[in-house]
Amino acid sequence: MTHPDTDSPVLRVAQVGLGWVALHRHLPAMRAHGGFEVFGVIDRQPERAARVGRDQRIPRSHCGDDLRHVPWLDDVDVVVIATSPFSHVDLAAAALERGKHVLVEKPLAMTVADGEALVSLAHQCGRVLGIVHNFQFARSTRMLLRDLNAGKLGAPRALIASQLGNPARRLPAWYEELPLGLFYDESPHLLYLLRCLSPAPLRLLSCTMFPSSVGHVTPASIHAQYETGEGTMRRPVTLTMHFESPVSEWHVTVLGDHALGDVDVFRDIYLRLPNDGRHDTWPVLRTSLVATAQHWGQHFQRGPLHLAGKLLYGNDEVFARFHQAVSTGGQLQGVSGEDGLHVLRMQHEIIGNAHRL
Repeated sequence: MTHPDTDSPVLRVAQVGLGWVALHRHLPAMRAHGGFEVFGVIDRQPERAARVGRDQRIPRSHCGDDLRHVPWLDDVDVVVIATSPFSHVDLAAAALERGKHVLVEKPLAMTVADGEALVSLAHQCGRVLGIVHNFQFARSTRMLLRDLNAGKLGAPRALIASQLGNPARRLPAWYEELPLGLFYDESPHLLYLLRCLSPAPLRLLSCTMFPSSVGHVTPASIHAQYETGEGTMRRPVTLTMHFESPVSEWHVTVLGDHALGDVDVFRDIYLRLPNDGRHDTWPVLRTSLVATAQHWGQHFQRGPLHLAGKLLYGNDEVFARFHQAVSTGGQLQGVSGEDGLHVLRMQHEIIGNAHRL
């Protein structure tokens, strides 16, 4: 079957895992693309798959967590996995072995060895393995990349990814069972953003961890210092994550010699602030005016989508790239299994080298 408007194939999909991300990101992104037909849904929670199938008019559903027992799986082309990280490898491997292309939520696996084995299996099976690294394709990140590539920020001097996380926000029930808890679930986003924006490969210099103040596995904070480039082009790249904040904010910032570029990840807003020179009164006021105008100008554009729950934060591009790779046999750019494995290695490098304060 082909899409009536583009003549590209329509891929039949089994969506595995029906939590918040699947319902509010994966399924809407596939519907918006038009080249996917969600043929069936699978979840281990009793009645959830059947209920979602009924509500969204999806013809097949299955309750369980073993793909070998899904009677209609031979009828699909693609398996999209949005379960807890503990099950990613087993589900993805089972799908690949049944000849399916696989797109899996981050993180790719629980260990580097398992991630390597999964990437190798995809190659052996001749199937596409993709990872959902979506924020690099969000509108705000694309605006930052355009300014960076056009030289509007000037020569980059530093790159910073910072996270403030409120533990009272919506979080998965299982996150404390992960290595360093919430760090393991959320750090891939900031790591692939740093990797996307860095002009050269990243090298970890140091890493410190401050333990939880309330006895959690998730630390109070993690700070990782990287460098990129060589010689006179050597630049600092910093990752800072705080997990006991009263406010949740995620930002990625490029410090250029002409201007600062900042991505507000949650709001999908990008600010470019000019160099304030001597930091006298007028440049300080100008920064406030420029930041306020850009912030609210984009809020009027993006805010209604945010309120309606329709911001896809780059998931639409992830699924578009995955569809193209499956349909054409081409390379999956930016969200391949190898990309997921690279970020997985970065996670475990931090875990293995973090100095406990």
